[in-house]
Amino acid sequence: MIATARFRTFADVLDRLGVSPERVRFDADKPGRATAKDLVAIRVKEKVHCELVDGFLVEKPMGAAKSFLALTISGYIFIYLQSNDLGFLLGESGPLRLTKRLVLMPDVSFVSWEQVPDKTIPNDPVPELYPDLAVEVISPSNTRKEIKRKLKEYFKAGTSLVWVVYPKRREVVAYTAPDEDETLAVGDSLDGGTVLPGFKLELKNLFAKLGKKKK
Repeated sequence: MIATARFRTFADVLDRLGVSPERVRFDADKPGRATAKDLVAIRVKEKVHCELVDGFLVEKPMGAAKSFLALTISGYIFIYLQSNDLGFLLGESGPLRLTKRLVLMPDVSFVSWEQVPDKTIPNDPVPELYPDLAVEVISPSNTRKEIKRKLKEYFKAGTSLVWVVYPKRREVVAYTAPDEDETLAVGDSLDGGTVLPGFKLELKNLFAKLGKKKK
């Protein structure tokens, strides 16, 4: 029985993934049976970044503002880590295997050394780790259902903190559980909580270089 038997129609697949059809790879030879190896192969061959969800490869949205905000956040965290050696950072092309059939690629990932006792970066292109802190910067093609799914997946895997960044609204929603969140605006600051104790990032500094806020 092939993997797609658990889905009756392609509409069921889209409902599970929570994304639009154009972001779902549907290669004829293995629909619903993709693996982490396929994810790496597509990145090498086609320069396309994908996540793996339940046997399907989902293309990751890209964008200038998205990349800028992710790099800015990681820059502030990197500076913090120079004085607080708690773990390491991965960027928007750094996949993490949360389970055998689930590989996510946050725009920024912080992984604590508690998961890597020898304090070295794994050589595996898709290491079996989860982000202690995950940052997702929202693009137009991201849906509310997709983010809701990802929140459940992150916290089930062991994640303690997720920041969902909304560039157009100039807001960040900080989650400590899928149903526990705080919305922060330009006058507020991101707090690292127990993951990055003492870390602060004023949102006015994060959003300062973006173009004019769209109404």
